[in-house]
Amino acid sequence: MFFEGSEKKIELHMSRSAVSLRSLPKDFWQQALAEAGAEILSVLSNQHCDAYVLSESSLFVWERKLLLITCGNTRLVDAATYMITQLGTKFISSLSYQRKSEFLSYLQASRFEDDIEQLKGHIPGIAYRVGHLDNHHHYLFCSQPTQDRNSGASLLMYHIKGEVAEYLRSDKQSSEQIRCLLQLERLLPQFQFDDYLFKPCGYSVNGMFEDRFITIHITPQERSSYVSIETNLNFSQYPFNIFSELLKILSPSSWDIIGMNTQINNQDFPSHRRLASCNLQLNQLNEFNYNHYIQADSEILCAEVL
Repeated sequence: MFFEGSEKKIELHMSRSAVSLRSLPKDFWQQALAEAGAEILSVLSNQHCDAYVLSESSLFVWERKLLLITCGNTRLVDAATYMITQLGTKFISSLSYQRKSEFLSYLQASRFEDDIEQLKGHIPGIAYRVGHLDNHHHYLFCSQPTQDRNSGASLLMYHIKGEVAEYLRSDKQSSEQIRCLLQLERLLPQFQFDDYLFKPCGYSVNGMFEDRFITIHITPQERSSYVSIETNLNFSQYPFNIFSELLKILSPSSWDIIGMNTQINNQDFPSHRRLASCNLQLNQLNEFNYNHYIQADSEILCAEVL
């Protein structure tokens, strides 16, 4: 079985004169997600944010900001276009759109270049590719912000292995045991969590405490395993690096760290080599930081019978 875990992500900031995003009815979000080919499975709310677990990843909605992440063969750009049209371009202060190179890109409904042409029809901006076209790479589109500075960090893991990875592929999983194996309650004891276990495998969890959030999505299939973690945690406020902790638990062969106005220290990472990096000043407010790592030990490959 193959599922495209690689994700597309949009972050949208509203001006101070715009309507509160949290005041919009549920059917607005349902229609926007339907444009992408996703649906709401559950929701977790506090005084700062509404966090939706989706059939494909997650949606976070604050008063003046939203973060939408989708995986699989979703058409995130169509959801973005719908929201831009409904909310009004004059009320949007900034927009960023990211897309990682897929395992099987020919199965996707569109290319990044197509997506950008669609977005530029509504909001001007600049598009980038980070990484080699014939290898691992990321795409990024960013408008010129008028008010807001983005902040956040992502950890993307590839080809996880070990006991936890094997459990995530088994037919005897439970959400409670996965949270235990990921040590979420130990690492983030103040957080509330909302999760969903997919069949036959696959796992998503959103966590929130006050204005902080974390979201984790795991596609554990052995030939194309992928894990994404997105958070706005201030790493300096914790006695540990949560990315380091999760890298040790899931033991990927390689991983990416992406920061928006955030630098992540790799001091406590598993033994590794850094293969590539990029520091990109997107505009006067935002800097994009990218690092690609592989485990220090050489990987032993097994031939697959086709």
